[in-house]
Amino acid sequence: MKPVFISCCYFFLTCVIFLHTCEGDLTYSLPEEMKRGYVVGNLAKDLGLDVKGLSHRDARLDTEGNDKRFCDINLSTGDLVVADRIDREELCGSTPSCSLKYELVLENPLELHRITIQIQDINDNSPRFRKEDISLEIRESAAKGARFLLPEAHDSDVGRNDIQSYSLEKNDYFTLNVRSNSYGGKHSELVLDKELDREQQQQLSLLLTATDGGSPPRSGTVVIYVTVLDANDNVPAFIQPIYEVSLPENSPLGTVVVTVSATDADEGPNGDVSYEFSHISDKAAELFSIDSISGEIKVIGSIDYEEQKKYELRVQAKDGAGLASTANVLINIQDANDNAPVILLKSFKNSVLENTTPGTEVGIINVQDKDSGENRQIRCTIQQNVPFKLVPSIKNYYSIVTTAELDRENIADYNVTLIATDEGNPPLSSSKIIHLSVSDVNDNPPVFIEQSYSAYVSENNKPGSSVCAVTARDPDWRQNGTVFYSLLPSEVNGVPLSSYLSINGDTGVIHAVRAFDYEQFRSFKVQVVARDNGSPPLSSNVTVSVFITDENDNSPQILYPTPEGNSFMTEMVPKAALSGSLLSKVIAVDADSGQNAWLSYQIVKSTDPGLFTIGVHSGEIRAQRDISESDSMKQNLVISVKDNGQPSLSTTCAVYLLISDNLAEVPELKDMSYEENSSKLTSYLIIALVSVSTFFLTFIILIIAVRLCHRRKPRLLFDGAVAIPSAYLPPNYADVDGTGTLRSTYNYDAYMTTGSRTSDFKFVTSYNDNTLPSGATLKRSPGDNSECLNFTSLDFTENASKCSTLQKPPNNDWRLPPNQRPGPSGAGPLPEGAGVVAGTGPWPNPPTEAEQLQALMAGANAVSEATATMGPRYNAQYVPDYRQNVYIPGSTATLTANPQQPPQQALPPPQAMPPTDAPKAAQTPASKKKSTKKDKK
Repeated sequence: MKPVFISCCYFFLTCVIFLHTCEGDLTYSLPEEMKRGYVVGNLAKDLGLDVKGLSHRDARLDTEGNDKRFCDINLSTGDLVVADRIDREELCGSTPSCSLKYELVLENPLELHRITIQIQDINDNSPRFRKEDISLEIRESAAKGARFLLPEAHDSDVGRNDIQSYSLEKNDYFTLNVRSNSYGGKHSELVLDKELDREQQQQLSLLLTATDGGSPPRSGTVVIYVTVLDANDNVPAFIQPIYEVSLPENSPLGTVVVTVSATDADEGPNGDVSYEFSHISDKAAELFSIDSISGEIKVIGSIDYEEQKKYELRVQAKDGAGLASTANVLINIQDANDNAPVILLKSFKNSVLENTTPGTEVGIINVQDKDSGENRQIRCTIQQNVPFKLVPSIKNYYSIVTTAELDRENIADYNVTLIATDEGNPPLSSSKIIHLSVSDVNDNPPVFIEQSYSAYVSENNKPGSSVCAVTARDPDWRQNGTVFYSLLPSEVNGVPLSSYLSINGDTGVIHAVRAFDYEQFRSFKVQVVARDNGSPPLSSNVTVSVFITDENDNSPQILYPTPEGNSFMTEMVPKAALSGSLLSKVIAVDADSGQNAWLSYQIVKSTDPGLFTIGVHSGEIRAQRDISESDSMKQNLVISVKDNGQPSLSTTCAVYLLISDNLAEVPELKDMSYEENSSKLTSYLIIALVSVSTFFLTFIILIIAVRLCHRRKPRLLFDGAVAIPSAYLPPNYADVDGTGTLRSTYNYDAYMTTGSRTSDFKFVTSYNDNTLPSGATLKRSPGDNSECLNFTSLDFTENASKCSTLQKPPNNDWRLPPNQRPGPSGAGPLPEGAGVVAGTGPWPNPPTEAEQLQALMAGANAVSEATATMGPRYNAQYVPDYRQNVYIPGSTATLTANPQQPPQQALPPPQAMPPTDAPKAAQTPASKKKSTKKDKK
């Protein structure tokens, strides 16, 4: 097909063609009843458009005045195709010209092309008569050549496909005459060719055929029954040949449209006139009816201007003898404002980014009104208080554009109300609500609910337990508002933070990776990062302060006397000791803090319960009454030291007191620790005896086997060496105050032969789990005196004197009076009537290692100071002087209570000792006991 350009008119084409109007619009011609998918024309080619650009520009066909879509566009080829069955008679009725009008809308940029499709009629309808038969009554007096008008046949087709001819079955009396009407139609007349004779034949049957001009032609028939009567020589005559009236649409049923009238000059039945429609369309037959007697045409259906604007009816007036005449009735429908405007959404973005600039187009609408004239004029507005406005475009098209910046966090959705109002009287309006969502942009970082967090965790917590939870909110949506948590890498006491804490990235719950120890550190801070999942991601930080709370997880540690099992220490009590005299003192410390370190002392068991008492908070053992001669010489006390924690922890120690003024009176001391428990340990002794015997036999067999295997190897350097443990120190105490004491990893014991019990000499060696054998070498660690530790037992002589000079001098706190010394020894007396304190109060803090040594010295001084209150029988020679020589565990130096006396140098190595006997040191209770035993022997 080739386009033909014309200016003001159309040519009728028998095939499908299209025409360009002078404005550039397209007109196509299409036969009715074409199959779906039939190609009418190629819009892309005819308009000079790129086929690929049709889909990109959202090309579409919009109907004008008809909601049913008969044609559509194929975006892949650009063809205009038939989308639904097209029946010209249903669309346009008897109107000669029938067309479909479309608008081709293209976006980006917006273009509008008018498309007109002329629907060509095909011969798809046969002629048909309104009645199945026609009855005529003709008088026998009718003259030859008399004419009788016959009803017209109706064909829904138009043009050449309409009725073109009538034919009559051959008979003896009548012929058929076909004539053209003034309005272009044809009607037939029955012409009397031979006079009738009623006596010969009273009734005749004739077959009338109507044929159209289609190819192939279609026809319709009707039977004419002729009854022979007397003569009727006057034909009914209408007052006017054409009736033209106006009828408002939506007229109620029963409304009289017009009354037709015809008169007949005959009398009697020949003058009675009846009315009927001789030609009426199917649609009009549903809307109008005629009274056969009065000639009133009434409304029997719904009149709609938008469906059809004009109706043409032909009315026939017939007298009783069958003579008839016709008149035309033209009914013009008047429009009423009965259609509200319609808002059509042509293009719309359901969502728009919140960072969209003002003036951005988000949609295109089109408003239509099926009414005409002023009733068709439309005003379109948008509701207030929304950041959108309508911008008029072409032919009732409007663009919806933004007027301000959008913020999804303030308003995430908009319901925009569009209102269209026509100019009718009264005006009609309609509205349409469109929903528009604001798409999120990652423009908000996560914000923590609190500016900082504090968490309190008890020490010894279970690994994996929850410490606290942080929460951050992000007002953004979906992944932009999804918050993930992490810990900012850092170190706590030189250890990576990940070794202590972890965080759930989804919930923000912080978990402890391992148990905390209050004695190691008490608090630390961690930075938590909250990051969203946007692109790019945004984040914020918050500080979480973690405080470790103390728990009562350390039992009291007894410094003096040494715990049972490490040594055997006995205190001598003069027989003249009076009531209230200070006899000894239990010194204990607790590594916990607060009330968990508040210690109380109690005698849980004693040989004579009423003889001694102990200070609840000082640990001082005093005589509750004067000592008498009847009191047992051997007094054993079991002291319980309990802290104030919940639950409380306790430790017991045994204090052995010997009431005597002379060591010669002292019996075997070794029996003191057993006499009290002998009755209770009988069963245990039997079991122990059997075990020891079995072990001894096994040991003898093992020794014999070893000797047989190593006959030629030299004997060990020491036989029967006995280890006498030194003073006990708690294993977890370290040098934190610079007092010069050794760290907790170095505990020392003295190893001597069996014959050295009466000697005051201490041989310094290492005492821990990894005791070095002969010939081994200690490794140097940072900050340690490698020259003092890195030697073997073979070169001990060369290094002993050098290492002894590395010890720090005693702390000056030893010189303070007892009531000013720190630690348990310096605690003041409790208020009168006060019991054991269970809550908070002015209790001392847990003693440091320096305070422990000070407490040890204070205890020695306290015992020494009691000499003045004991009377003449309490001689210094029988009281152990703890101030003379106080050995620091692991050190070759000693401490003295005399501020003027310098630290004493340890004894020289065995190789350097002179052959003469060394001067004897001041006797301790242990040495006096050993001397007494030796004298007795």
